[in-house]
Amino acid sequence: MHVIPESELNSSTYSRDLVGADYGGLGVSLILVEAPPGKGPSLHRHPYDEVFIVHEGEGTFMSGDQERQVAAGAVVIVPAGTPHGFINSGDVTLRLTAIHTSSKFETEWIV
Repeated sequence: MHVIPESELNSSTYSRDLVGADYGGLGVSLILVEAPPGKGPSLHRHPYDEVFIVHEGEGTFMSGDQERQVAAGAVVIVPAGTPHGFINSGDVTLRLTAIHTSSKFETEWIV
């Protein structure tokens, strides 16, 4: 068993991540996002599926040619290879977990 304090995860501007390969080849990787209003990742894609669990706030998700408003309690599934991104379109912090179905991150930035 591994117990990792969130404070020990790799961090960036508004997220922390866990790379599954760093923990015995775990088959998933995670990003814990706390995006302020107006922030979020630009369009990108992965060679694997990605699942988002929205915990707090609301955002606008883009996936392929679709755009959807989602709020706390929603689960968003993006198929492998599909260009996607999101932005916090609300007025409070958007908190979500992004589950990458891969032991490491592989991202192609489009914009």
